[in-house]
Amino acid sequence: QVQLVESGGGLVQAGGSLGLSCAAYGTIFSIDAMGWYRQAPGKQRELVARITNGGSTNYVDSVKGRFTISRTNAKNTVYLQMNSLKPEDTAVYYCNALIRIPGLREYWGQGTQVTVSS
Repeated sequence: QVQLVESGGGLVQAGGSLGLSCAAYGTIFSIDAMGWYRQAPGKQRELVARITNGGSTNYVDSVKGRFTISRTNAKNTVYLQMNSLKPEDTAVYYCNALIRIPGLREYWGQGTQVTVSS
């Protein structure tokens, strides 16, 4: 059984910073892409940032220059550093990973709340 366990998040004022981390536990052969999605109330879940096992990254336009995704392959962990946070960044953030066990499957974290006050 594979689990993604998230930590971080919380409440911060606009302009502040927060960091999220997500570790994959279980019998894992390898991990392909890892990423962060978010879902605000009344909105669809959207991809925030994604990183491949080779380190290539992509971001939604609204967070470019403010958020940084990174990963430590040896620890099966992905991070999201969020700077210059805005109230519109408020959402539940979900970790996502494509994991080979060895068949390729998609996994989700439980979600962590990020609230940015104005």
